[in-house]
Amino acid sequence: MDPQKKQKKGKPIEIELSDSEATGTYSNLVMITHSPSEFVFDFIAMMPAVKKAKVVKRLVLTPDHAKRLASALMDNIRKYESEHGQITIREKLDVPLNYRGPQPEA
Repeated sequence: MDPQKKQKKGKPIEIELSDSEATGTYSNLVMITHSPSEFVFDFIAMMPAVKKAKVVKRLVLTPDHAKRLASALMDNIRKYESEHGQITIREKLDVPLNYRGPQPEA
């Protein structure tokens, strides 16, 4: 039996959202690295006239969860664009980055 179907038949999972996380965290750049066992997403906030950007959140996902995230994101982008119109990418980010994040190794 498909594991996803098996989970749907079980009890619903309660998800708690703390007050500190409810407002979200702003990010306008993400650096993604990976190893054979994980994907690391470093969400970064870059501000104009500030020489140093800061990693504001780090997510570490298994490869299968990273692929599910990519699929869910594309599905939501399609839904958004069908409701609000096509998202246009204005410009390519051409900023030299001195990033000392995780190296893509196991």
